[in-house]
Amino acid sequence: MKKNVIYTIYQGCAGDHNDLARPGARAVGTLLAQRGGETPVIIGSPAAATPMGWREALRVALPDLQAMRAHADLLFRSGAVSVAATSRCAVSLATLPALAQHRPDACVVWFDAHGDLNTPESSTSGFLGGLALAGPTGLWASGLGSGLRFAQLVLVGQRDLDPFEQALIARHQIPVIAPGPDVAVRLEAAVAGRPVYLHLDCDVLEPGIVPTDYRVDGGLTLAQLSACCAALTRSEFIGIEIAEFQHVWQPGGTPVSPGPLTEALMPLLRDV
Repeated sequence: MKKNVIYTIYQGCAGDHNDLARPGARAVGTLLAQRGGETPVIIGSPAAATPMGWREALRVALPDLQAMRAHADLLFRSGAVSVAATSRCAVSLATLPALAQHRPDACVVWFDAHGDLNTPESSTSGFLGGLALAGPTGLWASGLGSGLRFAQLVLVGQRDLDPFEQALIARHQIPVIAPGPDVAVRLEAAVAGRPVYLHLDCDVLEPGIVPTDYRVDGGLTLAQLSACCAALTRSEFIGIEIAEFQHVWQPGGTPVSPGPLTEALMPLLRDV
């Protein structure tokens, strides 16, 4: 029997540097919901992006993030599969504490060029998104909760880690699955059959495949992402959040279809 699937599109503030990810999230979420024959739930209201430090960004985003936390809490409590287009990685400050509360057995597979494991004190950029995984693991208090254990994490595609993150990863023995031809095999071994919740920051991909805010050379191809998704089908699938897809390469440009990206995710999504 198929599980209930809830499609969510986050349109609120999340420490945005620009106004390109919210329409990107709407494009991704709308396409996935249409393929699933469902109507997506919209959380938050778009507002003009204003670059700011993490503290002010969190203050501005908190009402929308609290709404997302409440939505995620109900969703995971119900046992539904979550398919969410979340605009920016900072939205994970809201989703992952809810996941940790209701699915303490989950393995969070974090696809990202970065670790997002900085604290406000260790961050050199002051960017809220760089604190996105550190909040749910209790490294700092976001006001949205924590509870995610380091033992639940598997990092995939990271190639821009600062010394603080490198030391943290080594101390807690968090698996880091580097890009490479056997990435799917190594990922499956690290997950070890546990129930899976997938976070996808599109900058995990090689630059030039999809528009993103950050570009770090040496990323995954869409074929490698698809192979990883196929490997994860041998685990229970709890959900996915797709972040950092920008709908154009540059402001005022022609919109980019998220079709190739979502097609790469189909091994996981085809049967939900």
